[in-house]
Amino acid sequence: MASCVFCKIVAGELPCFKIYEDEYFLAFLDINPWVEGHTLVIPKKHYRWVWDLPNKETAKSGEPTIEEYFAVVHKIANHYRQILGTEFVMSWVYGWDVPHAHIHLFPASRGKIAFYPKQKLSPLSPEKGHQLAERLKVK
Repeated sequence: MASCVFCKIVAGELPCFKIYEDEYFLAFLDINPWVEGHTLVIPKKHYRWVWDLPNKETAKSGEPTIEEYFAVVHKIANHYRQILGTEFVMSWVYGWDVPHAHIHLFPASRGKIAFYPKQKLSPLSPEKGHQLAERLKVK
């Protein structure tokens, strides 16, 4: 979808602080974070809602599945738990602000947990975004 900001990020038309990427999914830091490490996990193909992704029984060849999507979210959340030394990573399936399927991940940070509504942190500067992305990147 040409006007979708997440589709533009996938196409490389807009920059992001990339945490994870594979053939079907992309994860990057939210530029207006609620907590340090606030991450968005999206399918590269445009789907309006998370629940629009097909399951493994209905997916066409080469199409991402909801099972694969949640496996990626699981991988990133457990990676954050390990490298940040926290037990808790909150996930949120909302998808209202940007009309492209996305799952928010909120790692617990210094005893702070993100709950809605929440005052956002300052927008990520390029320097802070690059440093944090390198620290959190799934290798």
